[in-house]
Amino acid sequence: MTDDPASHSGDGHGSRPAATRPLHLRWSSLGLVALGGMVGTALREGLALTFAAPPGGFPVAILVINLVGSFALGLLLESLVRRGSDEGRRRTARLLVGTGLIGGFTTYSAFAVDVGLLGSGGGLVMALAYAVSSVVLGTLAAGAGIALAGRLHRRDDRRGDRRDDRRGDRRGDRRVDRRPPGHGQGGTA
Repeated sequence: MTDDPASHSGDGHGSRPAATRPLHLRWSSLGLVALGGMVGTALREGLALTFAAPPGGFPVAILVINLVGSFALGLLLESLVRRGSDEGRRRTARLLVGTGLIGGFTTYSAFAVDVGLLGSGGGLVMALAYAVSSVVLGTLAAGAGIALAGRLHRRDDRRGDRRDDRRGDRRGDRRVDRRPPGHGQGGTA
């Protein structure tokens, strides 16, 4: 059995090694997204049912779910980008947590249905307020997640600099090893 769903479609790409297939055609990637999506969707549904809006009421639970998801996605993706290229564990985290879990947790469909229900029930102003506030606050939440990730990354960099300072001097981008020759890496002062 191959790891390539397209290998059975007669498109001529069935013999490509897994590493050269597009990411969206790899079973391992699809599995990560599906697994995360199942968990995220279950969490959202549980919260939406537990904190359901009354008929004609403002859908606070869906708004909060989407804002939390926007913040979490901004935080996750910025953290991953600052740690390096999209490969290995970073790619796995992005697919499982970002695309899967957070993608399943957030919901455009429930948001769209809620806007329609609010508008059709005579609450056009409430429907518009909900739609605009969701988009604006979601953007701000994602920005806050990105900003927090940047701040945490800078804090980690400063901690790393302090550890380096305790081990030896830094001159520009080049570390100077003050250990005598033959004692450790580098061996030159």
